[in-house]
Amino acid sequence: MSALRSDWTREEIAALFDLPFTELVFQAATVHRAYHAPDQVQLCTLLSIKTGGCPEDCGYCSQSVKADSGVEATKLMDVQAVLQSAAQAKDHGSQRFCMGAAWRNPKDRDMPAIVEIVKGVRAMGLETCMTLGMLAPHQADMLAEAGLDYYNHNIDSSPEYYERVITTRTMDERLDTLAEVRRAGINVCSGGIVGMGETRADRVGFVHTLATLPQHPESVPVNALVPVKGTVLGDMLADTTLAKIDDIEFVRTVAVARITMPLSMVRLSAGRESMSEATQALCFMAGANSIFTGDKLLTAPNAGDDSDAALFGNLGLTALKGEEPMRAKASCAA
Repeated sequence: MSALRSDWTREEIAALFDLPFTELVFQAATVHRAYHAPDQVQLCTLLSIKTGGCPEDCGYCSQSVKADSGVEATKLMDVQAVLQSAAQAKDHGSQRFCMGAAWRNPKDRDMPAIVEIVKGVRAMGLETCMTLGMLAPHQADMLAEAGLDYYNHNIDSSPEYYERVITTRTMDERLDTLAEVRRAGINVCSGGIVGMGETRADRVGFVHTLATLPQHPESVPVNALVPVKGTVLGDMLADTTLAKIDDIEFVRTVAVARITMPLSMVRLSAGRESMSEATQALCFMAGANSIFTGDKLLTAPNAGDDSDAALFGNLGLTALKGEEPMRAKASCAA
């Protein structure tokens, strides 16, 4: 059984990436089986509760005001409309309901509705997760008091590559938000995006940043860039300046995340709609045990329920029911 550590070095993580592929996947699968049921995958649903108009300049995001993507800004959804979507997600088998708002940070005037949404979704028996941007201490406390289970705030990439993707917020500000969420007693969900033109050294730095936090994130989403026309990265890919990440390299990233953060739910997130069943199967073998269901992730396309049902049938996978073992609020030993 892999020890829980928060003292990984970049050299150790780079050595994992450099392993022969079959050996790396074997090690990741071994760690996965020590902490998680190998044939169960958590189903999550992601809803955009406030779309577009974000002042950040994230190069991958169609919701940025800097993007010419055609995404129109909307107001925060009505509470009952959100709860109706949550009920539908539960009916479709989701265990966790994730909600995203395209804000740099929430305004205090929006917090009462956010609190009501959290309480309403939790009352349905669903796990709750929100991503609202940066949080003030009192806002984190309000979310914790409402019972929010998880807060998502991705670090996106390595500290070195980060500033090539985003200039309106620093990596340190991202980490400060994660620390604030942890202080408030909310589980942390934090991952990033690969395939943005970064090098393997950047993927090493990305995993290293998460794996050396005092406590590993309870959820680690690994996204493959979905290039959107009108965004900086989408247009760069269209001009062939960047190359799509190799499927094997993507699986390597999943496997290294699993080995270094054994207790975390490693979520195979954006980009699945363009992955073959074989690539997704390798990801599950390498330790991914969570996916987003439905046909849309915020504004990006997703595989869809029918496709996922066929995939699970082919692979003999089942949806995770109830609290996954040995996960919640576990600490890491340095």
